Amino acid sequence: MISLKAGGSGLNLTAADYVIHMDPWWNPAVEQQASDRAHRLGQTRPVTVYRLIAKGTIEEKILALHQHKRDLADSLLSDYDTPQSLSVEEMMATLKEVF
Repeated sequence: MISLKAGGSGLNLTAADYVIHMDPWWNPAVEQQASDRAHRLGQTRPVTVYRLIAKGTIEEKILALHQHKRDLADSLLSDYDTPQSLSVEEMMATLKEVF
């Protein structure tokens, strides 16, 4: 077991079989980096990643925000030859959905 803050100190968890996220951060890249630490060179076993989230909590809203950010990035970057932009109304609607 390790906290996300301690994981940022350069630890590689090559002996880990499971990664369990119990407290999501606002930035999904931080969690992804923590999970990736168990997949470093030297890991020979499969690694299973779990996210434990209680229903109706702020953590559930954070995960919804993560998914929305991924979907938004995917839609904006799906056709990178044609730049896309969001209107102010679309940005405000995105923020209102989360909160």
